[in-house]
Amino acid sequence: MQAPSELPENLTTRRERPSRTPGNVAGEPGWPPLNRRRAGLLAATCLGYLLVVAGVLLDSALVDLDWSVRLARPYERWPSLEPLLDNWVVAGQRGPSAIAAFAWLGWRAHRLRRLRPLLVMGAALLLLNVTVGGVKIVTGRLGPHYAHYVGSPELFSGGTIFPSGHTANAVVTWGVLAHLAVRWRRTGAVLAAATACSVGLTTVYLGTHWVTDVLAGWAAGLLVLLSLPLLEPLVTAAEQRLTARRARRRDTVRPAAPPPATPRPAQARSGRARTDRARTARARTDRAQPDRTQPDRSQPDAARPATARPDATPPSSVPPPRRAPRG
Repeated sequence: MQAPSELPENLTTRRERPSRTPGNVAGEPGWPPLNRRRAGLLAATCLGYLLVVAGVLLDSALVDLDWSVRLARPYERWPSLEPLLDNWVVAGQRGPSAIAAFAWLGWRAHRLRRLRPLLVMGAALLLLNVTVGGVKIVTGRLGPHYAHYVGSPELFSGGTIFPSGHTANAVVTWGVLAHLAVRWRRTGAVLAAATACSVGLTTVYLGTHWVTDVLAGWAAGLLVLLSLPLLEPLVTAAEQRLTARRARRRDTVRPAAPPPATPRPAQARSGRARTDRARTARARTDRAQPDRTQPDRSQPDAARPATARPDATPPSSVPPPRRAPRG
């Protein structure tokens, strides 16, 4: 057996091995893995969700609980709380809360130079809308203000009230924000739980949802949060693909930098400078001297030197032929 000092250089101890959890770079931790504890919590939440759905479909005691709260009319017992709670449920639902969440996530993504915060929130909301929207369409339950018969579950009547979308969106939105706030995660988790619970109970107070709607909304939102570790590989792959596409586009738009000029030796630069100075002096001298090939037009004709002009016809040694006399 080799001593620790004799181990090969390419081997590392267990403490020195880098973590392979996706998303642990640039200060943005990845979603916790789905261990046994989280898997058990996911199974328990799924079981509770199915029990609530089955209780509503089978017209069990849960429907009687819905009607007892509906007939109590809490908004008439405490009317002074209605304006405040009405504004609170509007602020906590998907529209304003999603805008505020994406604004903060956009700032965080710009600060970390990563797209993961936005992709995590987008994946969570997409999964929530698909699952909750499917159950809403299938059940078709009407709200308390539109109920026809006392004691009826009001199913398959064209409504879209079960489960509560307000409650589920509050759970997912604030839960994701609490997880991404690394330094304030525990405080954020407490605030997210309080917000989700208060939004759900407020809808029951206002009479817009049944009690079972809120219970199913809490379970549906928690199921989405617990299922996010399963979506972590997809989020990582999408982030890498978008980052690579962004880098290719930036390289295409940006012009190529000119190659750096090679520095010349000092001797070569001095010789080149002397050559340039000599060439410049020669050019100045040539411009200063007059052109002797052309005649000087400034002098009069009498002062010009006489030049021999060539004859029009060169002399010939052959005499011209004589003409014969006429007649």
